[in-house]
Amino acid sequence: MLGELTKSEIETVLYDNAIGRIGCHAYGQTYVVPITYAYDGTYVYAHTGVGMKLHMLRGNPRVCFEVDVMDDLANWQSVIAWGTFEELHGPASQEALALLVDRIESKLGGRPPGASVHPHNAMVPIVVYRVRLERKTGRFERRL
Repeated sequence: MLGELTKSEIETVLYDNAIGRIGCHAYGQTYVVPITYAYDGTYVYAHTGVGMKLHMLRGNPRVCFEVDVMDDLANWQSVIAWGTFEELHGPASQEALALLVDRIESKLGGRPPGASVHPHNAMVPIVVYRVRLERKTGRFERRL
């Protein structure tokens, strides 16, 4: 059976997952890439290094965001949302980064001894950003 997810089911898919795909379009090119994210009910928070994704997001802040849950080919859920990219700086960046790190650690089952998932420990500079989700849709298939 194919169908549409309810608003509540859409929110559950967004809250319960930590890997999605962001699609951006700028300079005549479309780019879709997986990201690790945290969702707070309004925004998707993520981070990135300097590269194509950031260049395109800065060029056109309108994005598409997708998350799916695949149990198998006949049992899945998919959420697609549209929103606006915004770079974060200062305290807003630190708060978003803490939310993101907490989300990643919760999906990993806690931080292994001696390990760190904190992006600031990386040697490359990062940019923390959020996407305000303005419109969301969801579909599913369930084997009867």
